[in-house]
Amino acid sequence: MESPRSLSSWVIFVLVSAAMLYARIVNSASLGINYGQLGNNLPVPSEVIPLIQSIGAKRVKLFDANPLILRAFANTDIEIMVGLGNDVLLEMRDPQNALTWVKSNVQPYLPATKITGIMVGNEVLTLYNTDWSNSLVLAMQSIYDALLGLGLHNNIKVTSAHAFSIMGFSYPPSAGAFKQDLMQYMPEILDFHVQTGSPFHVNMYPYFAYRSSPKEISLDYVLSQPNNGSVDPTTNLSYDNMLFAQIDAVYSALSLLGYKGVSVCVSETGWPSKGDDDEIGATLDNAAIYNSNLIKMVAQNKATPLRPNSELDIYIFALFNENTKTGPTSERNFGLFQPDKLPVYTVRLTDGVVSSSAVEICNQVGIMLVLCLASIALLLN
Repeated sequence: MESPRSLSSWVIFVLVSAAMLYARIVNSASLGINYGQLGNNLPVPSEVIPLIQSIGAKRVKLFDANPLILRAFANTDIEIMVGLGNDVLLEMRDPQNALTWVKSNVQPYLPATKITGIMVGNEVLTLYNTDWSNSLVLAMQSIYDALLGLGLHNNIKVTSAHAFSIMGFSYPPSAGAFKQDLMQYMPEILDFHVQTGSPFHVNMYPYFAYRSSPKEISLDYVLSQPNNGSVDPTTNLSYDNMLFAQIDAVYSALSLLGYKGVSVCVSETGWPSKGDDDEIGATLDNAAIYNSNLIKMVAQNKATPLRPNSELDIYIFALFNENTKTGPTSERNFGLFQPDKLPVYTVRLTDGVVSSSAVEICNQVGIMLVLCLASIALLLN
């Protein structure tokens, strides 16, 4: 029989191993997923919850405030960000309209449904609709004031998602700067984020950069695969993937305007599994690699070179392939899942673990804990 000391060491080893593996699950659970509904064959919301949990996501971003989804997600502990469309921005400038909207679309579902954010508009500035652009901050402020009046402002952040094309310069990352023709809007938007403590959301797609210049941009670099990377000549920081370079370019643009303290959230990023003949790189393998590496980077607490102490804040696009979306074939093939709930491809959650479900990781933790309990029983005997 083994000595108590060796058994104690075994128990410690098992506990530490289980804790490390569990930490991976918890960290990957900070990942977010975009749950779009532009499909006529999507499963009912109650059937969607296990799919979200299977990839380790704990946050969901909607593009509306669908009551069926909000009711279905009650008591799940999944954080929800609801959305307000661009078409109601002018209406939401009126504080009374904003209050009515919050009372109808947010307050009734609290606290059972964990609504933690309201996304006001999507890629407004780069649509160059003057009425919408001029209304954006007013609408955000009215929604925030409504939350404030109802005592909900501490738990629900108000923000807006911007296209990465708001950037006039993004390479090297240290040269990041917003487009000059959008500068008239940026201070007011960023002041709002400072005053309310909300993050600055940007949709970032390295895929689009690669599709536009496949001969100039390394595929491994955009997929976050091993590569030689690039060095920013100003900061001497090394980048081995484009997403981190894009995030840091936004941070540089914020710092240039004096808003270094505003945090950046990647509100959308993903890779299509299928595309038209001219959509270079839109393949099943590339999509699997990009999203697997993305999930692993979040799970491993990776950070960008410029902000090594800041956690990644990322929402994958998207949960489903949505068959009623318009545009090229790729637009309907960004999903991790088919409408029949089968995975489009296998997602590698952690090194050495290949699965479309986080349940297998949990099973490993369970086995370790059982071994630990057995060891304790031996010690007691």
